[in-house]
Amino acid sequence: MAVEKVNSSSSLAEVVDRILDKGIVVDAWVRVSLVGIELLSIEARVVVASVETYLKYAEAVGLTTSAAVPASS
Repeated sequence: MAVEKVNSSSSLAEVVDRILDKGIVVDAWVRVSLVGIELLSIEARVVVASVETYLKYAEAVGLTTSAAVPASS
């Protein structure tokens, strides 16, 4: 197994390229209640990836099946 030397500093372009290649998912769920009464509920899922990466993983979990079916008249 070969050992590669990695530079400790990365440019912004390299970081963005890595994020778009691998993708990031931020999943957040917030609930604000006061005395047992729910005042606010927020659910959010943010996906940052290239279109190619998103489609590759979305297909694996079955999220692209409805988009692939042509609409009937």
